[in-house]
Order: sequence, then C-alpha cells, then structure tokens
Amino acid sequence: MAPTHNDFIASYKALTTSNLSETIGETQEFDILKSTINITSPNRNTIWTIPGPAELEWNTKNIDATKSIRFFLAKDDMVVQELGTFKNTGKADGIILAKNISSGDNYQVVGIEMFPDDKFHIAKVSTPYFSIRNKESDARKEQYRLLNASKNNTGAKPETPKKPEAPKTDEAPKRMEFDGRNITYVKELTFKNEKIKISVWDHGRQDGDIVSIYLNGYTIISKHLLTYSKKQIEITLDPNKKNDLFLYAHNLGKYAPNTVSVEITDGTTSENIILNSDLKSCEAVMISVNK
Repeated sequence: MAPTHNDFIASYKALTTSNLSETIGETQEFDILKSTINITSPNRNTIWTIPGPAELEWNTKNIDATKSIRFFLAKDDMVVQELGTFKNTGKADGIILAKNISSGDNYQVVGIEMFPDDKFHIAKVSTPYFSIRNKESDARKEQYRLLNASKNNTGAKPETPKKPEAPKTDEAPKRMEFDGRNITYVKELTFKNEKIKISVWDHGRQDGDIVSIYLNGYTIISKHLLTYSKKQIEITLDPNKKNDLFLYAHNLGKYAPNTVSVEITDGTTSENIILNSDLKSCEAVMISVNK
C-alpha cells in the first residue's frame, strides 16, 4: 500500500528535526532532495458527490512544473478509476467520476510521479480515507435488491437473457473483461510491420511486482518479476484485425497498482506507454497493422 498522508508528514518532520548526528545529517540532506507529493484535497473531511465534478489539489518537492503526476481513485486499496494525468500545476478540476461508483467512506486518491529524474525513486502518496456519495447508484442497487427479493419470494424464474448480437466482422470487438477483471483501453497504436518487439520494465520502485502480458488473450510474457532491466520479446501481430495487448497483475508488490513501462517498436516506429493493473482491473492498448 502507498505511504499515507500521516506517513508523509511524519517523514518530513523527521527530516527537519535538529540535533541529528553528522551521519544522519548526511542522510537528511540526501532525503530532502528526493521528490515528494502531498495531496491536500481531497482530505479526510472531503465528500465527493456524483455526478458533480471532482477536484484535486496538491503540492510537491523536487518535481518540476513541467513534469506530470498521475492520479487514481482507490477503494479498499484497489484502483476503481484513473482520474487522469496532469501537469504539476498543483490543481486539477472538472474530473468526471464514473457513474457506477457506489457511496462509501473508504475512498483514497493515489498520486504517482511520472518519469522521475531518479529512476530508483518515484514519488507516491495516498490520501486519508474520504467519502463519496452517489444517490443514483444507490437507488439502482436498492431497486435491484428489491427485484431479486420479490423473485425469490414468488418463486418466479428469472427472464432468459437475450442472445447478444454478433459483432460486425469488419471490426474486432474490444475485450472488456478477462478472468473477472475489467479492461480499460488507454491508447490505440498503429504500426506498418506485423512483426514487433515489446520491452517491459518496472516504472517506479522495484517492489516485487509480478505481471503477465497478454496478446489477443494469449500469454506472451508469463509471471514476470519486474525490475529496471528490460525484458524483450518478439511477436507477430494479426494484420487482419485490431490486436489487444493488456497487463495482468499477479500481485500488488509493496505499492499498488502495478505500473509497467512498455516500449513497442516495429523497427521503424516506436511507442512508449505506461500500463497499470491491480487485482480487479487491467489497462490495455489496441494495436493495428497499416501496411
């Protein structure tokens, strides 16, 4: 789990405490140069209301204003929505929350430094728990509960679901779920060659993340322990359809979510992306061949 706000304050106070030994003073000077993020809003008194827009406020140390920070909404240490990647201006507003997010008091926002100057240290922080209220989602859940209760009491059989229409043959359908996890597509890529090379490595701290990479539902990298060393493989894309490539997390390491740097190249064009995954969701890209 990412460091909490209290951990951040405690560590900062520890760095500024006087009467330290010379050795500790050297460590203090080194730590002060590390990049840090402090999210000031939302805080423990915040209540976000859906469908109203959400707002983030934060401050940083040793992160340039031209750099970016990625924010996630988490519940019970699981990511439920990516809030966005924003320049380090200290504020982002107009964030639209997913309509299916339920009311609760155990939400947190997690912030992650993007492309840190020191690859051995990436700033991560999470807020204290705060509240979200979604009357429409609560009403839908209550209606569904009452409907099920009514069916159970009457012994009525549930309606047989209609058979879904077959997808169009000229367009590959997006895979929206795998092994019980939701899949979110973050980018569409196009290459001229169907043979490509894929490199993956840890984006952030080496904290024991174990991941697999899937292409069109088949494993191309299996249960790989992420490090700063790039793991490279060569694969062949299907030129007749869109190919889906997604990240699957087998654990969360010490700091959720699993964040992986991915480089894809066909020898002519290269794309660098960042994918995230936790135990309930996966991020993915669609890849096409345009000869």
